[in-house]
Amino acid sequence: MTRMDKRGRILSGMRPTGRLHLGNYLGALVNWVALQDDYECFYSVVDWHALTTGHDKTEGLTESIHEMVLDWLAAGLDPERSVLFVQSHVPQHAILHLLFSMVTPMSWLERNPTVKEMVRDLGLKENLSYGLIGYPVLQAADILVYKATTVPVGEDQLAHLELSREIARRFNHLYREVFPEPQAKLTETPLVLGTDGRKMSKSLNNTIGLSEDAETVTKKVRMMVTDPQKIRNGDPGRPEICPVFGLHKLVRKAQGADVEAGCRSGALGCVDCKTLLAGNLNASLEPLRERRRAYEKDASAVRDVLAEGDRRAAAAAEATLQDVRAAMNMSY
Repeated sequence: MTRMDKRGRILSGMRPTGRLHLGNYLGALVNWVALQDDYECFYSVVDWHALTTGHDKTEGLTESIHEMVLDWLAAGLDPERSVLFVQSHVPQHAILHLLFSMVTPMSWLERNPTVKEMVRDLGLKENLSYGLIGYPVLQAADILVYKATTVPVGEDQLAHLELSREIARRFNHLYREVFPEPQAKLTETPLVLGTDGRKMSKSLNNTIGLSEDAETVTKKVRMMVTDPQKIRNGDPGRPEICPVFGLHKLVRKAQGADVEAGCRSGALGCVDCKTLLAGNLNASLEPLRERRRAYEKDASAVRDVLAEGDRRAAAAAEATLQDVRAAMNMSY
């Protein structure tokens, strides 16, 4: 499929957190891989965004970027079909962010519910940085510098995208039509529970890593919490509250009905249920592990992927900036 045949241009990104886990994969990467078939896709390592709440923790940033991109490639992101790049390697993002900051009313940022939540949850009320209050403007620049037409989001992220649309409208009104108003592509973002029954998160140490070996995955699955009322073989269970069943539905949906029936009747014990899940998980992850091992043998291959992605991203972004400068009468 050529660029002219595509439905539009996608922009999405991830903060560099190092090796990814099932929550990252099932919640975002599976969808990113599927979008490559129909859209012109730009996928960014948003390392500047990582600084908004982690500016004092940059020691392992380079390694985290490398490990995360390894998992992107292992999951099936194809540098021939998508542009994979590092945000800070494309300075046009910063230039457009600065220009947008000149036309974005402060009141728009102060009402942002996500910023309020981050300030509350991270205890930043007395240490609210300029970068954090303004990161939605940077996010708008990330999207609009590629004239992205579509942004895959969950419903909880619609407010973010609407601010990007407002900034595009304001710029177009003040100067001239340069930016499309990016449309949301609502995607199902499943809640992936970790081994302790809470949302899978590195900070909770309850994850199952995409690159972990079969033995480690099996061991973690065996440790997963289950229905506390299902104690012995033969006891009926409540699959709707069981994290093991939640993963069954996400990993092998077709088998979910049989697992649910066996759990409810008591015919399927928790040990056998976990053994079945571990087998399915390892079968699903082995192709990813194999692709990752191939890239791990040649670290320069990952750097080459990003260098080419940076080049392609910068070319697209610079074309947009030329239109922006012309619209703002700054083409000296």
